[in-house]
Amino acid sequence: MEKKEHIISILVYNKPDVLARIAGVLGGKGYNIESLCVNTTTQYEISKIVMTTVGTQDIITRIENQLQRLVDVIQVDDLTNVESIHRELIMVRLNLTPDKKEQIKKAVDINKWKVIALADTYIILEITGDQSQIDFALARMEPLGIADITRTGIIALNLEN
Repeated sequence: MEKKEHIISILVYNKPDVLARIAGVLGGKGYNIESLCVNTTTQYEISKIVMTTVGTQDIITRIENQLQRLVDVIQVDDLTNVESIHRELIMVRLNLTPDKKEQIKKAVDINKWKVIALADTYIILEITGDQSQIDFALARMEPLGIADITRTGIIALNLEN
């Protein structure tokens, strides 16, 4: 079976150590969490965890079953093969050096990247998109000299529920 990235959405009760137990289940079995986003839902007592991990369908099914057995887990869904929207956000700081300033301005204009901070020596951009759009933006920025970056990881929402 083919290994591929899976997006797993987990609803949990918002209690201490829930995330640690979820990470323990995966880490204890040798599975890596590629990206992870956690926050409360419209109900403060319930949080949603969206994580990505790589594995075959058999491995992902095993992970889902192990997670479902945890006490504070309400629901586990693999959003990989269902109709869902996936997004990621990055913030990137580029140094505005005299030799790169015009290239950076042109790239920002062409790609319609959002400027969230601008000073004489740097610019901070916010870019939102699917994983391929984010990867494209990073590849486009690399020759411009990325000074720092932060990336949310994938967030996803099922279109059906």
